Amino acid sequence: MSVHETQPAATEPGRRRIDVGQYGLAAFMILVGIYTVVDAAGLEVGFADPVGPRVFPYVIGAGLVVVGALLAVATARGSQPEPEEGEDVDLSSSADWVTVLKLVAVLLFTVATVNLLGWAISGAVLFAGAAWALGSRTFVRDVIVGLVLAIGSWYAFYVGLGIPLTPGVLDGIL
Repeated sequence: MSVHETQPAATEPGRRRIDVGQYGLAAFMILVGIYTVVDAAGLEVGFADPVGPRVFPYVIGAGLVVVGALLAVATARGSQPEPEEGEDVDLSSSADWVTVLKLVAVLLFTVATVNLLGWAISGAVLFAGAAWALGSRTFVRDVIVGLVLAIGSWYAFYVGLGIPLTPGVLDGIL
């Protein structure tokens, strides 16, 4: 550094830059965590349910509060995030709007047909359609994988969690 150049105020020895963004994120995380815990306290607990609907919001809310507090402490101790290098991002190329529109169309189709066709079929179409929109050319394999995942998730929700997803046209078969 030459004699005429000066260091910026943020890098002077003994003087630290206050990262308002990190403190703001920490405060937001703590507020969302507290809101989640308070809101979960109002959920009704069934007498036959051993876990109840409050457990997961309590865990998520407490986790948000803890992580927010740890972020605030790390920020106060001078920890600063490193800027993203963007190694996998080509900023000179434009967005692929055709792919985005294909994905939106597949998602809207799923939303529009899930009650009629049921989750097993609509979920399979969602998977296969998303794979097609992203460039896959193995349609039969994508449909089979989509069916396996959709039926598996349908049973996981229905049997494992006790949450009935709509069977649609497969009512009585699943």
